[in-house]
Amino acid sequence: MTSIDALLELLGCVGACQDTAVLVNDEDLRQWPRAAVKAMKSQKLIVKARPASSAICPGCESNCVMPLRTLLATAGTQASFILCDKRSDINRVPVPPERLIQWQCSPDLVSGFVASCLDLRHPARQADSAGRWEIGIVFGDKRSQMLCLEASGALTLVAGNSKVPLAEFIEFHEGAYMLDAVQIRRLADSTTTADNRYTPSNARMEARKLDTKAMYESWRKEYRALRRKRPGMSGVWCSQQIAKLNIAQGRDAETIRKRMKQ
Repeated sequence: MTSIDALLELLGCVGACQDTAVLVNDEDLRQWPRAAVKAMKSQKLIVKARPASSAICPGCESNCVMPLRTLLATAGTQASFILCDKRSDINRVPVPPERLIQWQCSPDLVSGFVASCLDLRHPARQADSAGRWEIGIVFGDKRSQMLCLEASGALTLVAGNSKVPLAEFIEFHEGAYMLDAVQIRRLADSTTTADNRYTPSNARMEARKLDTKAMYESWRKEYRALRRKRPGMSGVWCSQQIAKLNIAQGRDAETIRKRMKQ
């Protein structure tokens, strides 16, 4: 098994579970190449999860999955065990602490990994109603698109109306997982339609222009009123007074000064 095979196996489980985190234990990780596991941990593809609440009972060959019980032992340590109710010759079965360690992977962690590989600003948002996680804006040679991760049986990168399985972009070099950034930019360029959620419509742009125009006019009106009240004060002083009002809408005094006399 290669390091890419190991990650594809993990991502396959994440895609199948959709918005539910996938749990793996140290025994699972030992089946994968050490370099792969090291990269998964350092690149936060897997992170520590809460200790297991159930485990395969090591008391006999039946391999029953049983709930774990934990008690405080000496010196503040904890002892975990399984109470077997299947056989009369077995009662309390101790479970080593290392068997309780779990790691988790989720679509949110995967989308963060993709954003990190592509150096994108990753918005901290939950999945939308379509089951997509926003990753960030990708700039191709022709257009820019919001890149999303879709988890619906398999993990897929989505840009506009184009979709490609995430597995097709994964690479492993010098102990680290990477993505083929060139191909992802081509994915953004390949779209024939944009996602309306991230592309301003003409109506929205015109509405914003009208709002901005009205804001500038309110500054000019207030400036004229201040000049009548305090004719000896400078334009800088007037802009500073306007910046304190609600009509400034967070703009600084210098921006207001440039617009209030036009």
